[in-house]
Amino acid sequence: MGRGCGFLETGGVEGSAAPQAGRASEAGRMNVGVAHSEVNPNTRVMNSRGIWLAYIILVGLLHVVLLSIPFFSIPVVWTLTNVIHNLAMYVFLHTVKGTPFETPDQGKARLLTHWEQMDYGLQFTSSRKFLSISPIVL
Repeated sequence: MGRGCGFLETGGVEGSAAPQAGRASEAGRMNVGVAHSEVNPNTRVMNSRGIWLAYIILVGLLHVVLLSIPFFSIPVVWTLTNVIHNLAMYVFLHTVKGTPFETPDQGKARLLTHWEQMDYGLQFTSSRKFLSISPIVL
């Protein structure tokens, strides 16, 4: 019986300081900077930092990959780049509905395409203008 009391006293003294310090260090590391305040992250993804540059680089990379195919001429490569880009944008922006995320919006985004979700449905935003102009420039 004395042994059990000593264990509780020792465990209580040591246990009170150590787990709190451990919890403080875990709390400092736990999910810092990964949570977002958006109900639906699709609404703001095209305004994310660097997304336009990544978009331009990916289109350029597609063009370079097509240029590396030896029997395609340069006009054919430009045409294929334009067609592949436009088909991919049509599929990803205008036909696929819903979100790849589990959103707490009770299914509001389930029936909307990415284009309809983008910028909360506002028209003439900078990301919509960029995505409208890019096929014309290409």
